[in-house]
Amino acid sequence: MTKDRGRERQEEKETGQKKTVRLYTRQNDKTLYQLERDGRIINQRIYVELHFGDIAPLFLDSYDWFTRKASAIVEKPEDVQAPIWCSISRENCLRPVPGTVVYVLEVPEEQVIYFDDEKWDYVLNRIYLPKDKEDQEKYKQHLKELGVVNGFEFFQGRYKGMYPEEERRIQESWNRIFDIDRWSVFNVCGNIWEIRREWVLRIVHPGEDVL
Repeated sequence: MTKDRGRERQEEKETGQKKTVRLYTRQNDKTLYQLERDGRIINQRIYVELHFGDIAPLFLDSYDWFTRKASAIVEKPEDVQAPIWCSISRENCLRPVPGTVVYVLEVPEEQVIYFDDEKWDYVLNRIYLPKDKEDQEKYKQHLKELGVVNGFEFFQGRYKGMYPEEERRIQESWNRIFDIDRWSVFNVCGNIWEIRREWVLRIVHPGEDVL
């Protein structure tokens, strides 16, 4: 992962020998009961399904892929089935709306899975994620040589099952979401596997400012 001065500007502090980072995440307000009861909040696959509703099947494979890859970066607790999406800045975090709250967290950096949210769109759309513009042009030429018109249809469309090697090539390209070429509060996310009670600095309700 690329580190630069942009990362140094991220809100962080030293706590003993552990560096911590400030994260922000909007969650359903029912998680307040989970936090009170269990001392932690975790995500389950069913919550992703409920969140996306009818279009959930289009995204679940991508979320399952992310979960597998992210667990190789930060070990996943056995009872967790999906990560918790977080913003690294209050400027870019989702504001609380009715039925939700925003958790302001101070999390040990070793627990954070950083990735490029702009690159994540390629995973959601299940298309090839190029390294750079040159690689993108080479891939376009590669599709022409295959006789493929639409690179969106390898996993769900006219080419499904026809090009298994191409499917593997695309999936391998998705690993680049963890390579952060440009560090900013607008494209970098920091996911975690759980919210622990001791990490919660503040709970922001609708109508309150995220400070």
